[in-house]
Amino acid sequence: MGTIVKTTVVTVFLCLLFPIVFSTSNDGLFRIGLKKRKFDRNNLLAAQLDSKEGEALRGSFRKYLHGNLQESKDIDIVALKNYMDAQYFGEIGIGSPPQNFTVIFDTGSSNLWVPSSKCYFSIACYFHSRYKSSHSSTYNANGKPADIKYGTGQISGFFSEDHVTVGDLVVKNQEFIEATSEPSLTFLLAKFDGILGLGFQEISVGNAVPVWYNMVNQGLVKEPVFSFWLSRNSEDNLGGELVFGGMDPKHFKGNHTYVPVRRKGYWQFDMGDFLIGNETTVLLLIQDSGTSLLAGPTGIIAQINHAIGASGVVSQECKAVVSEYGEKILDMLLAKDEPKKICSQIGLCLFDGTQGVSMGIESIVNENAGKASGSLRDAMCSTCEMAVIWMQNQLKQNQTEDHIIDYVKELCDRLPSPMGESSIDCKSLSSMPSVSFTIAGKLFELRPEQYVMKVGEGDGAQCISGFTALDVPPPRGPLWILGDVFMGQFHTVFDYGNMQIGFAEAA
Repeated sequence: MGTIVKTTVVTVFLCLLFPIVFSTSNDGLFRIGLKKRKFDRNNLLAAQLDSKEGEALRGSFRKYLHGNLQESKDIDIVALKNYMDAQYFGEIGIGSPPQNFTVIFDTGSSNLWVPSSKCYFSIACYFHSRYKSSHSSTYNANGKPADIKYGTGQISGFFSEDHVTVGDLVVKNQEFIEATSEPSLTFLLAKFDGILGLGFQEISVGNAVPVWYNMVNQGLVKEPVFSFWLSRNSEDNLGGELVFGGMDPKHFKGNHTYVPVRRKGYWQFDMGDFLIGNETTVLLLIQDSGTSLLAGPTGIIAQINHAIGASGVVSQECKAVVSEYGEKILDMLLAKDEPKKICSQIGLCLFDGTQGVSMGIESIVNENAGKASGSLRDAMCSTCEMAVIWMQNQLKQNQTEDHIIDYVKELCDRLPSPMGESSIDCKSLSSMPSVSFTIAGKLFELRPEQYVMKVGEGDGAQCISGFTALDVPPPRGPLWILGDVFMGQFHTVFDYGNMQIGFAEAA
């Protein structure tokens, strides 16, 4: 099976899901069926149309870089999960009688929004279902303005209240956003009308009460629990089910392993050991049904890609930093200088008194960053910080200085490309290692065919690593995002009542 690398892992789910049926039964569970469409090269192309130097992909994670979870402003950062159109969709209704909308059920955000009939000047609105308040007998005006920023633009509109139908459940007087502006090309190409957030109210734009909260508060569900089962059978028209009020025993094997939610906001928890070489770290992990990939710190993603044989775009800045400063960084590490201060001491990063500050990370957060000189400096700072971590790992293994420099240069070649992906030889899948991580002391393993995304068939097939980079500085990071393909292998329970998340082998 090969060398096992302990880490949190997720890969891209290869199918696009659309709504089909809702059902309930005498077990008190309410089910939403998900249908899938085969992933192909057109999906890959569509994902790249609205991106410049990977901004679309980086922007999809921007919510994790911004803000304070305790803030309740009308503006917040929420991810648009549209990477390669690998999404999970279901259908809801708003109003009386219900007006149907296709939405992403997203545990990484907390608001419900759909296009409004009052959206006159955004082309995207005309390609999707639009809510008409005049057609609903249960509509209540609100009018409070709302803006939600994305990496590739933003939506804006206003709050309204109406009944929301989810399966057989009718949530009364639900506050939601009518989007009147969707300027981004991403929304035009999107296969969904809106987003239904299943996160906590602490990250809700306008402090609106989430749909899930109202399901619980209005006594509509038997237990304050919802669960995801995602089918991995490519021949099965049923893509999976989202179950409100508990879990379906047919969806999993054995018992769930539970881990406590660290704090309200995102569904986030502490991961167990992370191991590359002999370096072990405890990281924060977020379980996000709206994200398709595993996202983690760039330096570690490069090491993973090296271990599995994935090749990224060569970074000239990376090699330049290693060539010019590599020996000096090594000398400072051997002299026991504080690793976090090294990059600032050699002039590549600023220093805030407690840690190195990656200006590369700041440039992702800062919408106005973008001057050429600043971008180069940012890249050199980020590369320096990664090189320090890589060299530390190698020194702990008692490697020679020449070996360390060569190894770090190799890692430069494994850095993800601007769109975040790294390619893999499809013929090498059988010889690639499994990747494992621990949650609550239990080992979870993914095989190569589960963490590699395959586009196309036969000799023309393209294989892409399911790992992408996400750099979040302390105190919010470093963190990992665990998304949909992991959930395809492991049935996932979101236990709101006990503030915990559970995982079991999917049936």
